[in-house]
Amino acid sequence: MKRGSAPAALPPTQTLRKASARQQRGRAAEEAVATWLTERDFEIVARNLRIAHYEIDLLARQRELVVIVEVRTRGVGSWTTAFGSLDPGKRRRVRLAGERLWQRRYARDTSVERLRFDAASVTFVDGVAHVEYVAAAF
Repeated sequence: MKRGSAPAALPPTQTLRKASARQQRGRAAEEAVATWLTERDFEIVARNLRIAHYEIDLLARQRELVVIVEVRTRGVGSWTTAFGSLDPGKRRRVRLAGERLWQRRYARDTSVERLRFDAASVTFVDGVAHVEYVAAAF
């Protein structure tokens, strides 16, 4: 902070708690999907991978297949389902991230044959994660 400048105002505590709970639920959902994938012989290559200003939730690999996984979850009382929240804009951003990743990392990697876009929905019931998974979702 520069000398003489005032600190930025913090949001109300309630807002911080809501964001924190939402972030915790998101991290728990990503962890549940990562576990689900490793149980099916996928290797988790990266989590929350930043590609330019895009983010890939999970990047997994199974032999010559690289999979970009968009993880979605919704709290109780949400207006839409987790899969329903994958609107065209979100799908477009995930595909752009995947295209950039392919160009930068995998286009010349002879051990990789293809890239796939999957989606996972995680629902928490009594603290237990239930994963629904769609391969080649978009």
